[in-house]
Amino acid sequence: MPVQDWFLSEAERDNPDSALPVWTEGNLAEPLIHGATYFDRLATEVEALEEGDHVFFTDWRGDPDERLRDDGPTIGGLLSAAARRGVVVKGLIWRSHLDRFTYSEEENRHLGEAVEAAGGEVLLDQRVRRGGSHHQKLVVLRHPAEPERDVAFAGGIDLCHSRRGDPQAVRMARAYGDRPPWHDVQLALRGPVVGALDLTFRERWTDPAPLDQHGPISTVRDKLDGADLHADRLPPQPPDPPPCGPHRIQLLRTYPAMRPAYRFARSGEQSVARGYTKAIKRARRLVYLEDQYLWSREVAKLFADALRDNPDLHLVAVVPRHPDVDGRLALPPNQVGREQAIALCREAAADRVHVYDVENHAGIPVYVHAKVCVVDDVWCSVGSDNFNRRSWTHDSELSCAILDDTHDERAPRDPAGLGDGARRFARELRLALLREHLDRTSGDDADLLDPDSAVDAIDAAANALRDWHAGGRRGPRPPGRLVPHETSRLPWHQRLWAVPAYRLVYDPDGRAWRDRRAGTW
Repeated sequence: MPVQDWFLSEAERDNPDSALPVWTEGNLAEPLIHGATYFDRLATEVEALEEGDHVFFTDWRGDPDERLRDDGPTIGGLLSAAARRGVVVKGLIWRSHLDRFTYSEEENRHLGEAVEAAGGEVLLDQRVRRGGSHHQKLVVLRHPAEPERDVAFAGGIDLCHSRRGDPQAVRMARAYGDRPPWHDVQLALRGPVVGALDLTFRERWTDPAPLDQHGPISTVRDKLDGADLHADRLPPQPPDPPPCGPHRIQLLRTYPAMRPAYRFARSGEQSVARGYTKAIKRARRLVYLEDQYLWSREVAKLFADALRDNPDLHLVAVVPRHPDVDGRLALPPNQVGREQAIALCREAAADRVHVYDVENHAGIPVYVHAKVCVVDDVWCSVGSDNFNRRSWTHDSELSCAILDDTHDERAPRDPAGLGDGARRFARELRLALLREHLDRTSGDDADLLDPDSAVDAIDAAANALRDWHAGGRRGPRPPGRLVPHETSRLPWHQRLWAVPAYRLVYDPDGRAWRDRRAGTW
């Protein structure tokens, strides 16, 4: 399989300011499904760090009191204890909007204070485009004396409340209850890719632009509070860990073009958008995705064009039933983006677009926060980026695209018919997620291998659960957690203001004007 058919070339990435490798080989990726799985693994790995080891992290939000296990430790306690042992602890967290707007400035500030009191350093980073955020979720653990132990974690899970579906919950729409059920995915990564992720952190940490931007009131407050606004020197970067597995991994990133420019991306970087575009154009039978939003006509057009060009292609998408917020002003802009995107895809191929949401066995909707895409069981990605314009152009994002050298010999061995052959990691990731959603046990997935029979099985299970609810829940509850997702068009008087609010505030376009006019990323 020519890797260049799926991965971006250096020219296609189009960021000459970064020393990031085009891709790395010899890696081992492991999907960690759900926050509880990830947090337990993270705690185990950080607790094993010794003096002189490194833990570097970037995050959208960090809550110091969030427990990684039911009995602890907390995020703040774990990182503070590591710093006290002599571990080099460095973190970058988005310096967000105020708490009264339901974001996370106070939580992020407190996590930094807790870790810095123990000898670490956590900076609040506002080097973003106006109205944007740092959305990357990355933790890198290095052992300079034992590089074979190096590990990194990247994906969709923040170090904050609600991520393991626990009682420490963020405020959400009422439909999700007091303890919102949560679905998410993170990757555990070993091999040379850890060095590339280390570099991704170091590029941001060493960028000379001021940490405080776009917020004079917050800048004054930081200075009055004695906040740390200057990054200390990092220890030298260790050599890459040795190869340890069959996975080729390409890091895809979003950085907006902004002023002052990022030194490592002076014109920005849109390799997330370009990487997805290249992979989805190669799709022939099945695109399976899980996403928090699935917004944006520009993103939906990519799927619609692929569906028109390939009459055997199906799109299966798993999304939240409701936005994470409700209310007279907040809800309509959240609704309009998905309604537009799904409608555009269904105009292209109504019978081959299958959108579902998830509920638990108590009938409470599960909030889907995962950002996963699998194309024809060959290429897959897990990251922080959503399928919307904001993630592809405006915020900082990080995703790992994976190609497995290991063929999956189960039929169909080459579902797309392009000669690439199904690959073990991509297929197993899709099957693991579907087994959970359909209440299947390990190995009970023979009918999920072929794209057509998989779509039939998913549809049958989701329709049965929908009909059981519609029929008054008489008899045993059908197996499975997927339900066909329903959207409705907002009335005209709401669209008058909700559409502009959605496009300008909720899903802004960070592209240069020439790219917007050309419709390119």
